[in-house]
Amino acid sequence: MTTMKNKVQLVGRLGKDPELKSVGAGTPMLRMSIATNERFKGADGEWKDDTQWHPVVAWGKQAERLAAQLRKGAGIVIEGRLVHKTYEAKEGGKRTSTEVILSDYQLLAPKQETVPAEMT
Repeated sequence: MTTMKNKVQLVGRLGKDPELKSVGAGTPMLRMSIATNERFKGADGEWKDDTQWHPVVAWGKQAERLAAQLRKGAGIVIEGRLVHKTYEAKEGGKRTSTEVILSDYQLLAPKQETVPAEMT
């Protein structure tokens, strides 16, 4: 293993509509929040759900395409790299945040609505 890579892949759904804005010299930037869910059996034998929220950022033409394609609840597979940031909070003190910088994506088919058996 000669090369170490910073690479993350997530499969999830958007928690809200993505936010597109221009930064710097008019470069498009899109922010979105993706929820992933893991289901597991706890020590008590009961099923538990663990939902994690992941901030994702896309840039340029890719940001513009995603803004036109995605809405709250949309399913997506993303690939990107993790970026950690440290900043000074308004109240004072250092804070850290982590976000995924998008490199590639694939849209998932919309959720199928289930039709009750008596209606088919």
